[in-house]
Amino acid sequence: MSSELNLILLGPPGAGKGTQAERLTDDFNLPYIATGNILRAAVRDESGLGKQAKAYMEKGELVPDAVITGVILESLNSDDARDGFLLDGFPRTLPQADALGEGLEAAERRLTAVILIDVPDKEVTRRLSGRRVSVKTGRVYHIELDPPKHEGRCDIDSSRLVQRADDRAETIAKRLAVYHAETEPLVEYYDERGLLRRFDGTRTPTEVHDHIRATIATLRLEDEL
Repeated sequence: MSSELNLILLGPPGAGKGTQAERLTDDFNLPYIATGNILRAAVRDESGLGKQAKAYMEKGELVPDAVITGVILESLNSDDARDGFLLDGFPRTLPQADALGEGLEAAERRLTAVILIDVPDKEVTRRLSGRRVSVKTGRVYHIELDPPKHEGRCDIDSSRLVQRADDRAETIAKRLAVYHAETEPLVEYYDERGLLRRFDGTRTPTEVHDHIRATIATLRLEDEL
């Protein structure tokens, strides 16, 4: 249906996908479907697929593609997502992209666009390795971009600031290696299908948002013509 707005957010860790997702879901009143949240909800609600996912998660194993795809497609078929959706964290691999395409086709739906927020590895590392989190309030700072008033201390209650394991240089390097090996091939995959829209993630969040919003507005106009 042309009136639907079905979007995928793509980009490396630290590209600012979460920030843009928040703004876009407000702009276009779309449900935000993030893989981790959807999996946890399915497990909590004890749906058939949720029970399958839980069995793998409890053993510390990766949830197979078929189960993840099933959980995602269930979400996309819910009443909330009838007029569109914003997918983040799925698909991560080419087989997942194929499965998503088949699932949407079976439901006589199609993707509107795939939004790639492009950020070079060096900038990703700078952004993530500079993050510090308050052990008590959970507030996030950045040693360059948003430093606390007093080094190593939270502005709110002076609690200690720590670097999360995920934000250490060696972990970032591993996360980027996985992204380049498994997820980056999706850039070419969706580009070949005429769905990819590329945005410069090194610009300010507001500039990135304005550019994405204008692009989506243009796509909607084209759909209506």
